[in-house]
Amino acid sequence: MLELAILGLLKERSMHGYQLSKRLTDSLGGFWRVSYGSLYPSLKRLERQGAVEQIFDSQEVGRRKNVYRITEHGEQLFRELLEETGPESSGEDNRFRVRMAFFKYLSPETRIRLLERRRAFLEERLNTIQASLATSGGDTYTVSLMQHGRESTEQDIAWLTGLIAAERNSADRRTTEPKREASKRRTTNRSLRRKERAT
Repeated sequence: MLELAILGLLKERSMHGYQLSKRLTDSLGGFWRVSYGSLYPSLKRLERQGAVEQIFDSQEVGRRKNVYRITEHGEQLFRELLEETGPESSGEDNRFRVRMAFFKYLSPETRIRLLERRRAFLEERLNTIQASLATSGGDTYTVSLMQHGRESTEQDIAWLTGLIAAERNSADRRTTEPKREASKRRTTNRSLRRKERAT
């Protein structure tokens, strides 16, 4: 998951470790914290794999900082990690959020597929929560926690349903607009030919 985030940020621009850490916190910090103890080993691992490389920052004076940029292999790895569909689990929540932060790099069809998969996972989770609530004889706090889980999951499902609908509407517009334009051109051409014949 961290590798995906690092590669996604390096797609935007080259950065040194501190900048990467700051951008990770700025863009994903609301639900995920990254320590230097995990960031730098991940950068070194990606460098050994040939996914990132160090470059010298010519603007730095004095102490040299290790600036990293994504390589062609890193671009391929990023796409694989972004499109990857592993087994859904509770750990998938953060993984999905990180992937979604880079959805702009995916095709509309792939975005819809991943959103639908996530929604199906949450619908299954909702069914489990509802079954637990129906049979629960727990204390007030346990029941309250399950109700909160149900409400949060219902909100996430509604949110995903809205995203899927918007993505489909956008895809429909992309396919119908060229058809409309072609139809307009044919109508205009017919009108011009009629005018030419009339004169």
